Amino acid sequence: QVQLVESGGGSAQSGGSLRLTCAASRWSVRTGCMGWFRQAPGMEREGVGYISSNDNTNYAESVRGRFTISQDSAKNTVYLQMNSLKPDDAATYYCAASYDDTCYWGLKPTVYAFWGQGTQVTVSS
Repeated sequence: QVQLVESGGGSAQSGGSLRLTCAASRWSVRTGCMGWFRQAPGMEREGVGYISSNDNTNYAESVRGRFTISQDSAKNTVYLQMNSLKPDDAATYYCAASYDDTCYWGLKPTVYAFWGQGTQVTVSS
């Protein structure tokens, strides 16, 4: 079965950086849309950004200009580089995979078929 494993979460200070990694198995990251989502306690899961099979990316307004998604086909891995972190960025971050290559609804969790277990990010002010 498809597995997505996130890593790289942890603690950072406000203004700091973290890089999250999503390693895929039994799934090629170039198959379709790969998304990153986050969920803070008591909040709905929200789309952070996504990358398509041809490396087109899009981001939520709240992270645009600070976060960058990339992928490495050779390692079958997707990355989320998070810079200029803010306390509001604290959440559990999830990687997700979709068969839909258009990524038209890439920030919507409902289009994703597979999810990782999440990795927690805390940001201190």
